[in-house]
Amino acid sequence: MSDNTFPIFKVDEIVNFYRNEVLTGQEAKHFTRNDLTPTPKPLSVQSLYMKILHLVYRFRPECHFMVPMVENIQCPQFHESSAAIISVYLCMQQFLPLCFVYDFSLNDLLAPKLKRTLTILSGIMNFIHFRKPRLEITLETLGRFKADTDMLQGLSKGINTLEQKIETLTTLPPEQKAEALELDAVLSELQTATVNEYQEVNGINDVNAEVKTTIAERTQKLAQLKLDLSNSKEELSKLKSQIVESPEELKSQMEKMRENVKSIKSSIKHCDERMMELQNTIQCVNHYEVDVHLMSKLLQDLQSGLSNTKQQQEEVQELTALYEKQKKELKNLGTEEVQIKRALTMKLDKESKQQIRRQKKKEMMAHRVNDVLGQCDQIHQKREEMVERIQEITRETQQLKAKIQCLRDTCSKETEKAQALYDNLSASLDELHRRIERHVLDIYVGKAKTSATF
Repeated sequence: MSDNTFPIFKVDEIVNFYRNEVLTGQEAKHFTRNDLTPTPKPLSVQSLYMKILHLVYRFRPECHFMVPMVENIQCPQFHESSAAIISVYLCMQQFLPLCFVYDFSLNDLLAPKLKRTLTILSGIMNFIHFRKPRLEITLETLGRFKADTDMLQGLSKGINTLEQKIETLTTLPPEQKAEALELDAVLSELQTATVNEYQEVNGINDVNAEVKTTIAERTQKLAQLKLDLSNSKEELSKLKSQIVESPEELKSQMEKMRENVKSIKSSIKHCDERMMELQNTIQCVNHYEVDVHLMSKLLQDLQSGLSNTKQQQEEVQELTALYEKQKKELKNLGTEEVQIKRALTMKLDKESKQQIRRQKKKEMMAHRVNDVLGQCDQIHQKREEMVERIQEITRETQQLKAKIQCLRDTCSKETEKAQALYDNLSASLDELHRRIERHVLDIYVGKAKTSATF
C-alpha cells in the first residue's frame, strides 16, 4: 500500500464523488463524512462496496445474500450472516487488482481502518475516472461499427441493384436483338447506297458543268452568227442599192444563204435537243436530290439513335466506374472488418486467458474460503466467549456507573459547601481590604498633620 500508482484523495472529495457518482436516492443523502472518520463504519463500507460492484459488474446487492451454500451443511443458519460478507470479499478480491490494490483482506470489511479504506476508495475512484472515457470510446466505436455494417449492407444492396441494371442494359432481349441486327444491315446498305449516289451525283454535276460550258460557248457562237447575219443583211441591202447584179449570182448567193440558214436551223435543233436532254438530266438530278434529302434525314435519325446509344454506353461506363469504386470501398470495408475481427479474436483470446486465470483464482479462493470458514467457526466460538466477557464487563461498568453517580452526588454537595465558604471568605476579604485602606488613609492623614505641626 506504500507504493501506490494513484493519488490518495481527501475524505470530503471521496464522500462527494461517491454521493454523486455511485450512490443514489436516500443512500446518497445518508452517506456522510462520519461514516468514514474517525473510524469507518463496517455496515456503510460494506454497502458502499456492494454499490460499486453493482455499478461495475451489474451485480445487484441482493445477490450477495443469495450465495448458494454447499449441501449437507450442519446448522446453515450460522452461515447466513457470513454469506454476504464472503461474497463481497470474493468479488472485491477479483475487482481490486484492476484498481492496483492487491492486499485486500477480510479485516477491511469486518474492522476497516481509516487509511486502508481511504486508499481502497481512492483506487476505485481513480478506476471509475479512467472507466468513464473508455466507456464513451467503446460506445463510439460500437456506434461506428454498426454504422459501417449498415453502410456495408446498403452498399452491397446498391451494388447488386447496379449489377442488375448493368446486366439489363448490356443484355438485349431477342426481339430487340433482331431489330438491332436489321438496323445494322439497313445502315450498312444505306451507307453503301449513299456513297454510290454521292459518286453518281458528283459525276452528274461534272457532266452538267461540262454541258453548261458547251451551252455557253454555243450561245456565244449563235450571238456572233446573228451579228454576222445582221451585218451581212446590211451589206446586202447596201450592195443591192449600189450594184445591179446578175440573176445567176443572186441565185447562187441566195442558195448559199439558204444553205447557211439550213445549217443554222439544224444547229439550233441540235441545241434544242441537247437542251431537252439537259432538262431531263436536271429533273433526274432533282429526283436524286430529293432521295438524298430523304437519305440524309434517315442518316440524321440513325445518328440520333447512335447518340442515344453512346449516351447509354457513357451511362454504363459511369455505372461501371461507380461499381469499381464501390468494389474498392467494399474491399476497404472488408479489410476493416478483418482487422476488427482480428482485434475481436485477440480480445476473445485475452478474455479466455483471463477466464482461465479467474477460474484458477476461484479455485484458490475456494480453498481459501474453506480455510476462512474454518477460521469463522473458531471466530464464532471466540465470539461467544467474548460476548460472555462483554456481559461481565457491562455488569461491572453498571456497578461502576452507580458508584460514579454516588460520588458525583457527594461531590456536588461538597462543591456547594465549598462555594458557600468561598463566598463568605470573599466577603470577609473585601471587608478586610476596605478596613486596611481606611487605616492607611488615617495614617497618611496623621503623618500630614505631624508634618504640618513640625
